[in-house]
Order: sequence, then structure tokens, then C-alpha cells
Amino acid sequence: MKITKDLYQGSLALLTDFYQLTMAYAYWKSGKGEQEAVFNLFFRKHPFQGGFTLAAGLDYVIDYCSNFRFGKEDIEYLSQMKAPDGSPQFEKGFLEYLSELKFSCDIDAVEEGTVVFPNAPMVRVKGPLIQCQLLETPLLNILNFQSLIATKAARINLAAKGEPVLEFGLRRAQGIDGALAASRAAYIGGCASTSNVMAGKLFGIPVSGTHAHSWIMSFETELEAFEAYADAFPNQCVFLVDTYDTINGIKNAIKVGQALRKKGKEMMGIRIDSGDLAYFSNQARELLDEAGFPEAKIVASNDLDEHIITSLKGQEASINVWGVGTKLVTAFDQPALGAVYKLSAIKTENGIFQPKIKISQQSLKINIPGIHNVKRYYSNDKAVADMIYLENEEINPRGTVIIDPTDPTRRKRIMPAFYQEEDLLKPIFKKGKAVYQSPDIQKIRERAQKQLDSFDKTHKRLVNPHLYPVGLEENLHHLRMELVLQAKKMENGNA
Repeated sequence: MKITKDLYQGSLALLTDFYQLTMAYAYWKSGKGEQEAVFNLFFRKHPFQGGFTLAAGLDYVIDYCSNFRFGKEDIEYLSQMKAPDGSPQFEKGFLEYLSELKFSCDIDAVEEGTVVFPNAPMVRVKGPLIQCQLLETPLLNILNFQSLIATKAARINLAAKGEPVLEFGLRRAQGIDGALAASRAAYIGGCASTSNVMAGKLFGIPVSGTHAHSWIMSFETELEAFEAYADAFPNQCVFLVDTYDTINGIKNAIKVGQALRKKGKEMMGIRIDSGDLAYFSNQARELLDEAGFPEAKIVASNDLDEHIITSLKGQEASINVWGVGTKLVTAFDQPALGAVYKLSAIKTENGIFQPKIKISQQSLKINIPGIHNVKRYYSNDKAVADMIYLENEEINPRGTVIIDPTDPTRRKRIMPAFYQEEDLLKPIFKKGKAVYQSPDIQKIRERAQKQLDSFDKTHKRLVNPHLYPVGLEENLHHLRMELVLQAKKMENGNA
């Protein structure tokens, strides 16, 4: 599946912030454009006040980078831009440089469906400064949104405790692109199907849906509407019962279900979209069971999210399937993940990568310098800790200490020899060539579930989750502190 090919028919190089182009021009003008650099994409805080984040969107990134180029129309548009004094915004030589630009970066990234944590890189980009800089905005755009929605979906599915969650959000999503990306990410996060037929076609996601209130209202009676629907779809009848009176709607569904059974067919269930879902679902269960339909499913919708589902379960609602729309595809309670993209190293004239640091009055915003990766340690297939470490660093198998990047007093001793380990950043591109074969969406979804299963339930609590240990390897922590102190000396004029 090729996103740009199917949806855009061309280059997306101009899907960027203007300041990326002005910096690219300034790099070119100063002769730094081809200087090699390393950037990391990471986030600083889990969304939804949760204890985990689920990575999604890498397939879009691969497609974007594989098709990265400035086309003729892009160059023509840029050539028409004017500076405030009326002169061309960009020199002709720079535009010629862009027109001949070929993607040549190395990209390492966590695989889709991986559980990730604050401050640890999700993506590492290494290559010419101009190319690395131009990738910042599109990568953030793609990964911020899809990871956010996949995480929301995972939380909703945790609340549903194994019962199917159907994604119904197309009509409330943020435009066409947002709807497609949300449907894909929601499926990765555990949803069983989508109502979005185009997402089904493009991504291979199961689609589902029944009928709306307008179907019922187009007939003289509700019973007549149910009978006509059963005639059209005798093998997949789920009746929406709350157009007029919910209890009568349930009884009418039972009547049609009994008529179907005489024809050798079976009613699948009913859907309730309004009112007291706990009360009406329990009434429905009682009526369905008494009428001989104990296998009929009760589907609930109506602005559901993980908290409402948890409340309904606490009320012992008789709901088997959950239809979730607006609050899932818009990430209603937190509209952005907030991932950032920071320079962490730059190659000097002697061919050595120099670690770079950004300091801030907020310790949370001090980046992690150098070229680093993330190791996840497992014990009997259960994740015990993540360590951010310098790639050229030898890790002592008999023991090392990881130090929380935001609170140095939080430390944990790791004995690597006693654990299984996995490097989370995988090679995706080498010198601009894709070296990673994206798995199909079913495999990504399975990975997400396996990843979530590997974490203790306390880390997946929807409220006040237990903090999973993620820390800097000792030597990386010391390097970071040394660079912070050097930067502060320069800031105070003591260099």
C-alpha cells in the first residue's frame, strides 16, 4: 500500500513548515548543507495521563521518505516566493540544489506496535543537515497523530476487557487524511473493525456497520423497517432499537429475530445508541434471553471512551460490543502527543560526531546528546526496564545503573546477563535505500497486543499508572551532565 501514490499522486516535499525551508536555505548558503548530523524524534510525556504509548505511523514515514523529492511544480512555487523587500526568497542555485536532491539518510526507528516511553528515541535520522531538517515536520505530523490514536485505541480496548471495539469515527474525524490515519492507527491499537470503507480498502482493515435512525424513520413503523432490513441482510442483522422507544424497539427486534429463525437464519444482535446504556442493556439482555436469544449481542455506542466503558462495566451493563467514534479518532481529551525532533550530534571536520545539547530552564526540555539506542530488558517475556545508551558504549553484562533523565535520584540497577534484551531502534533506511520490509497491518496489530501483554497490568492502569523504569545508562548520564555544565558556563560567559 502506497499512501502518496493512492491519495496524492506526487511529491509531498512541501508538506512542511516554512522555517524548515528557510533553515535549509541558510544551511546551503553557509556551506553546511551536506554536513552530517543526527536528529532524534521523541516525546516527553505519555498522553491521557497514562503509563504507556503505542508507536504507529512508520509505514507512512517509509512511504514519505521513499517518495521524497522536489518536483517541477514545487520548485516553480518556491521560485515565486518573495522576501519582504520584493527580492526572490530563495536563490536560483538553491532551487537547483533542491530539484536535484536525492534522499540519502539513514533512518532507524521503533517498529509499529511497539510500546514506547518518554525521552527514548522513536526515530533516529542521520544524514546531511538539509535533509534531516526537512524531515522534521512531516515525521512529527505522521507519528504524533497515529501514535496518539493507537494509544487511545489501546486504552479503550483495555477498558473493554477483550470485548470487541468497533471504530465508528469517520464522520467526526479531522478531515479525510485524519480519518484514514485514525482508522489505521485504531486498528493497530486493537479495534476489531472500522466503519471507514476507504480505510478498509487501503489498509486491509475489516469493515462493519448496520443502519442508522434514518432507515427506521423512512418507514411507517419500526417493525416494518426491521423486517425490510432483515429481508436485505438476513445473515447479519443488528437492529438499532432506540429510534422511538428503546424497550419497544428491543421487542420489535425479537419479533423479527423469531421470523428469521423460522427461515433458518439467526439475528446477530441489537444496538443501543442513547439513553441509560447500563439500564437498557440489562433490560435488553433479559428480554433477549427470555425470548430464546442468549447469543444475540448487545452493541452500545454514544460518545464512549475508556472511562465511560469502565463505568458501564462497573454498573454490570450487559454490553458485548462497543462502538466508539468521536472520542477515539479525535483523541478527544488530548488532541496532540507532543513529540519533538532534536539535533543530538553533528560531524566535525575531523570526521567525529560531536554530541550536542539543548539546555532549558525546564529540565524536562534538556535533550539527550549523542548517537544512542534503546535496549528493552525482559524476564520470562515480561518487560522490566528500558535503557537509553550510547551505541558505541560497551554495556557491562554484570551490572549497570540506569538513571531517570528527568529525576537523577530515580535509579535502577540492571544485570543484563540475567535478562533477555532487544534493541528497539531497527534499521529502516541505509543511505536513502529502504532496508526494512513493513509487515502487514495484521502483524503490526498482533505485535501491539504482544507488546502490551509483556507489561505488568500496573503500567497499563487507566488512572494513576505505575511508572515503568526508563533511564540513561551511567556513561550517557555523565556525558549529558557534563555538556549541560559546559553550556551553562558558556551562557554565563565563563567559557
